Amino acid sequence: MNYALDNWSDILHRAWQHTLLAGIPLVLGLLIALPLGWLAHSRPRWRNVLVAGSGLLYTIPSLALFIVMPIILGTKILSAWNVIAAMTIYTVALLVRTVTDALDAVPSTVTQAATAMGMTRLKRLFKVDLPLATPVISSGMRVAAVSNVSIVSVASLIGVPQLGYYLTSGYQRQYWDEIFVGIVACLVLALVFDAVIQLIARLLTPWQRVVTR
Repeated sequence: MNYALDNWSDILHRAWQHTLLAGIPLVLGLLIALPLGWLAHSRPRWRNVLVAGSGLLYTIPSLALFIVMPIILGTKILSAWNVIAAMTIYTVALLVRTVTDALDAVPSTVTQAATAMGMTRLKRLFKVDLPLATPVISSGMRVAAVSNVSIVSVASLIGVPQLGYYLTSGYQRQYWDEIFVGIVACLVLALVFDAVIQLIARLLTPWQRVVTR
């Protein structure tokens, strides 16, 4: 407790760095996963390649990916963009299947009615399919967010500053208060991410509140 009180400004600074490293890939990953998931949903021949292929990306060890990224991107080893790029890949790996399954779950009667009303495929996607798929997609985003917060901590092993610093530093010094602060801070940050995603999903699906009353 004393360690947290004595270092609260540093904890907040590292929490903000951790938020950027985990949050930016979450947005970028969703923007990439949406068209890929839609292609997998609407083009059955591409489904296995896109869903299985993207899922395999998650099997790449995070530490190896953090080390390889500077070679691919031409950045410095301590650049935050290495972590952001790697975490975007992991987010895409988790969300492509989620987006595909979410679009699959939209009732065919609804999509047929929208088509009968004269909606083009693209208009139907934004006006009907994606709004109805939002609850499932937000569930996948919650999983991806918690996963990102956890994996970003590994980047402390190569010196990228964020909350993982307290885990590596505490372990090296056998200082358990520091490790405890790192664990609790990561847990709190994951809960904040989860709450924000739930709030956004709730705002995007106002009809669900009417149904559950």
